[in-house]
Amino acid sequence: MENFNIELLSKICETPGAPGHEKRIRDLVISEVKSLVDEVEVDNLGNVHAIKKAKSNPEGKKVMVAAHMDEIGFMVTHIDENGFLRFTTLGGFDPKTLTAQRVIVHGKKDVIGVMGSKPIHVMTTEERNKVSKTTDYFIDLGMKKEEVEKIVSVGDAVTRERGLIEMGDCVNCKSIDNRVSVFVLIEALKTLRDHPYDVYAVFTVQEEVGLRGANVASHKINPDFGIALDTTIAFDLPGAQAHEKVTSLGGGTAIKVLDAMTICDYRMVEFMKQTADRNSIKWQPEILTAGGTDTAGLQRMGKNGAIAGAISIPTRNMHQVIEMAHKQDILDSVQLLNACIETLDKYNWDH
Repeated sequence: MENFNIELLSKICETPGAPGHEKRIRDLVISEVKSLVDEVEVDNLGNVHAIKKAKSNPEGKKVMVAAHMDEIGFMVTHIDENGFLRFTTLGGFDPKTLTAQRVIVHGKKDVIGVMGSKPIHVMTTEERNKVSKTTDYFIDLGMKKEEVEKIVSVGDAVTRERGLIEMGDCVNCKSIDNRVSVFVLIEALKTLRDHPYDVYAVFTVQEEVGLRGANVASHKINPDFGIALDTTIAFDLPGAQAHEKVTSLGGGTAIKVLDAMTICDYRMVEFMKQTADRNSIKWQPEILTAGGTDTAGLQRMGKNGAIAGAISIPTRNMHQVIEMAHKQDILDSVQLLNACIETLDKYNWDH
């Protein structure tokens, strides 16, 4: 796919930014968007507001598009007498995927660690058969305590160490959730043409620990319309029943109908479907019965509430060490987002 900016997506996915520690990814986002918009602001929580004003907007209406910058990660809670680190999670993890994986501990400098656990050779039968928990793991830096303490402190953030690769028509990396949506929003800003309302492209923080950034940004902006960008489950794998799939890779961008925190506004859902069909954009519906996204903050935290929905990118292996998305689904998401922003005034929102 010649028009797919793999270099930019790689940079965005590989840059660290655990919840509450988004500075590096925030700096990258600002450098990418500052020439594409009229204003860039950073609020007290760390959200980036990239504002693109409409040429004429007599009603003063606002559309907020949110893509969260943070990635699931960890925080150091203890350094033991042998230099091993204990940690707590920042966001939800699938523990079984952590075994022997490399991580980056962001101390006074970045150092590589390995997720260690009890070797299978010395486990009891009961231990081998039990479900893994994050508390079964520790981080091994290969250093003694005195050396570790020169670099690492309790409270330091930890992220996964995996680079982006292309696999067939797909991309595979850590933090596809939700860096792929950061990529979608930046790419959309590059090609956004005439839009009837002021656009607030917000790169939010701390979504993985409770939609905290989106809640604050929505309260400040008070948007009339809200569009969240996030990943969603693609359970199109061996053994999956048809009703369990949620979405499929290569099936097109996903239009959210419902997740565990939001019933999307029926008008926004219908508007997105009609817009996709009118522009020959491949799409699939998304009903996610567990998990929530910034859509909830967009819909409810503005002073007046917002007509809100979401565009979701189907993703395999979510909240694991590596995640995967289809390049055409990503491009379809960019196209649908811009088509929606540019025609918000053409739809009858009163029906």
